[in-house]
Amino acid sequence: MEKKVIIETQHLARRYEMGSEIIHALKDISITIHKGEYVAFMGPSGSGKSTLMNIVGCLDTPTEGTYILNGNQVSDMTDNELAEIRNKEIGFVFQTFNLLPRSTSLDNVALPLVYAGYPKSVRIEKAMEALKNVGLDNRAKHKPNELSGGQRQRVAIARALVNDPSIILADEPTGNLDTKTSYEIMALFDALHKRGNTIIMVTHEEDIARYAHRIIRLRDGLIESDEINHNVYQAPIQNHA
Repeated sequence: MEKKVIIETQHLARRYEMGSEIIHALKDISITIHKGEYVAFMGPSGSGKSTLMNIVGCLDTPTEGTYILNGNQVSDMTDNELAEIRNKEIGFVFQTFNLLPRSTSLDNVALPLVYAGYPKSVRIEKAMEALKNVGLDNRAKHKPNELSGGQRQRVAIARALVNDPSIILADEPTGNLDTKTSYEIMALFDALHKRGNTIIMVTHEEDIARYAHRIIRLRDGLIESDEINHNVYQAPIQNHA
């Protein structure tokens, strides 16, 4: 059976005006990503990978071209419409975790459900389930400063999962972590992918990109290559900290 198309872009371009200069961040990007894929956007600084991530994540809109996310034409949406689809369709995992420092793990994970309008009892139940999925249900009452870097990133991943989004978008997810903790996080992404989640990871690190099953390389705002990774790295199994 043909897998469902989650992301489709056609001839995406993004230009920025910086004074009198025009920056061509993306020039012509056409990609199709199916449900359940694990894809890395790879490229050096200035390649356009962050701009592409911002458009795919509905944080920005293209200057030209079309973007369809899970059947929704998002290229022409207003800021409010983008915010709504972002909360419903996309789970974000950032390099800097982006957790609220005074809130518990449970409250941090439940935050997207507040915006989605769920009642409190449902929010607690869904947030606990998401924490359980990342092995941190025993840290539900802890605040970020009481957690290790790896635990904080796992809370961020639980928050990304809580709304059951169409895609998990991870921006340099191991950028602030040591090697052992990076393995732990990549093993978690691997487990999430095996469960059927669609994962898009943005990285400039070759060894991290190798965990993905497909690698799209960008250079100068264009796709340099788009290949299946036949030699997928497996993270060494770590015991949860």
